[in-house]
Amino acid sequence: MAPAQNHSWPVTLEHGDLVLRPFRRWDQEEWMALRSRNRAWLQPWDATNPVPETGLRSFFEMLRVLNRSGRDGTGLPWLICLRTTVAGDPVIAGQLSVSSIVRGSAQSASIGYWIDQAWAGRGIVPTAVALAVDHCFASLGLHRIEINIRPENAASRRVVEKLGFRHEGLRKDFLHIDGAWRDHDSYALTAPEVPGGLLSRLEHERPAG
Repeated sequence: MAPAQNHSWPVTLEHGDLVLRPFRRWDQEEWMALRSRNRAWLQPWDATNPVPETGLRSFFEMLRVLNRSGRDGTGLPWLICLRTTVAGDPVIAGQLSVSSIVRGSAQSASIGYWIDQAWAGRGIVPTAVALAVDHCFASLGLHRIEINIRPENAASRRVVEKLGFRHEGLRKDFLHIDGAWRDHDSYALTAPEVPGGLLSRLEHERPAG
């Protein structure tokens, strides 16, 4: 599939100390350590493969698949990184992926994300999602972004509610999560609903101080 004319990859987005950037080969050790530390925290929400023998077998195989999706315009696989010191690389704090990018009459995509438990609740994920959505609408020309969340995932639901995504209903057995098919609540936002940008709206509505 040829990428859309206004698509380019790799792309890095920044806002303050927050950086969304593509994966690199030398991220393996830091990423795997982060996933290991957060295994129990992430397991209830992690996607699983109902046919395990067809799953990705290594970090580098995952990297190839993600980079291919970025190049061909079907996805935008980003790490959520934070600058914690003036010098040195930003640390990896999570992951945000724009996937299922569809052109033609749909012009739509889906977003999924996870965050290190140590950084949860600090407003990082809403900002990261807003950055990604603004890029999809303003730079890629997409019309609709969807986020699907397990009904039990209260923390993730707060993210979409804070950003003003509309609840569109329940999808029965929508994704294979934590070893079984799980229902998901579907939330969506279209470009005309945020004419000034989602990040700008989020910053305007965020309490001062």
